[in-house]
Amino acid sequence: MEWGLALGILGAAAAAFLAGGGSSIGVGLAGQASCGVLSEYPDKFGTLLLLVALPGTQGIYGFLSAFLVILKLGLLGGSVPSVTVAQGLAIFGACLPVAVAGFISGVHQGKVCAAGVMMVAKQPKDFVKPLILAALVETYAVLGLLITILLLNGIKVG
Repeated sequence: MEWGLALGILGAAAAAFLAGGGSSIGVGLAGQASCGVLSEYPDKFGTLLLLVALPGTQGIYGFLSAFLVILKLGLLGGSVPSVTVAQGLAIFGACLPVAVAGFISGVHQGKVCAAGVMMVAKQPKDFVKPLILAALVETYAVLGLLITILLLNGIKVG
């Protein structure tokens, strides 16, 4: 395998791994908080499920970015184009925005959602407020995804 292709694959792996890791941590934090609340208020499951699931979106963004790289590199069939080291580095670099923003925002969104779970336990009617606060953190993961897509679109391979 040539180095350019390896660097491109490493970029895809970093996007999926880091964004997915941030999501895992975030979902875990919100899930732990929800379990405590659900032990006393089992009727709040549907409401809390949204707050637990929300930090998982960063993992989806990383997966989507990795999939776009895999398509660009022709790894799902067809011929794999020749990828120079410079192109491989460009692909790797293009994956960094979604990887880093996804990891950091996934963790912090999980913290916001965990705090929101506690808020919903005491103020069930204020459910929308923690969702809005968590969505503000989501904005930066979306921006990372958009930059990754735009950068990947500008890289010509083959």
